[in-house]
Amino acid sequence: MSVFTPLERHELEAFLAPYGLGRLRDFQGIAAGSENSNFFVSLEQGEFVLTLIERGPSADLPFFIELLDVLHEADLPVPYALRTEAGEALRELAEKPALLQPRLPGKHITHPNPHHCAEVGSLLAHLHLATRKQILERKSDRGLDWMLAEGPSLALKLPEADLPLLRDALAEIAALKPKILALPRANLHADLFRDNVLFDGNHLTGVIDFYNACSGPMLYDLAITLNDWCSEPDGSLDHARAQALLGAYASLRPFGAAEAELWPAMLRVACVRFWLSRLIAAESFAGQEVLIHDPNEFLRRLAQRQRVDLPLPFAL
Repeated sequence: MSVFTPLERHELEAFLAPYGLGRLRDFQGIAAGSENSNFFVSLEQGEFVLTLIERGPSADLPFFIELLDVLHEADLPVPYALRTEAGEALRELAEKPALLQPRLPGKHITHPNPHHCAEVGSLLAHLHLATRKQILERKSDRGLDWMLAEGPSLALKLPEADLPLLRDALAEIAALKPKILALPRANLHADLFRDNVLFDGNHLTGVIDFYNACSGPMLYDLAITLNDWCSEPDGSLDHARAQALLGAYASLRPFGAAEAELWPAMLRVACVRFWLSRLIAAESFAGQEVLIHDPNEFLRRLAQRQRVDLPLPFAL
């Protein structure tokens, strides 16, 4: 169970009372999280999700609240912080920052088809278009500087056979960093994996977990998303799914020449980011009852991305 901070019913009832949403019917921890403690909360007036922020500086939380307000106002299917009757959005529970949000309908898709991927591509384009003209600035705590700083020390713990792959990837990131940072920018979800998107059949009903959101190159967000939604178990890309995702995205936001040039490299950069962060999580939470994602999943994907036969469509 990925609940780092258990809650007692009486303390949760006291926390929920100022929202004026009725009596607490039931609550349960959500096992899918790997960074924060999340709970499904059933109240007389509806279903909600309570999040206790376990990682990251609390100073960033107003950014997340404001970003989700912007996306909600743009009619995107995202959670947003509910306010108490006194207008408070960010509060504290069990000595942790806490947010209460509506529970979005739908289920996660484990085995997406091209239609699911097209829906995700369209959603991501709408997210970028909603923020690119008035970006809310936040530097990622898992960005290029972090990769270049953490990569060498993590490399010391890898099997020798894996070292060249990481070494070459870090050298490429260092060489391309100025070009990457010059790409068109917006606010990014930066973690748009299958377990952060909800579907009702073939209809996308919700996008959750914005706690890695930041400002940065839109192409990076697209690479993160495609690497998860369109990869096979061996790390290779399923071209039908990938083309559906890219085509849906490009129909709303066409790509530029600089993005087309950096696209293969950006797919590799996105693999490095999650390979490294999963290596850290596997070491930090070893032996604990916490969901730990397999770092080798991104090792395989990075190996497969050494050659990318998937050009961006409609590059200007």
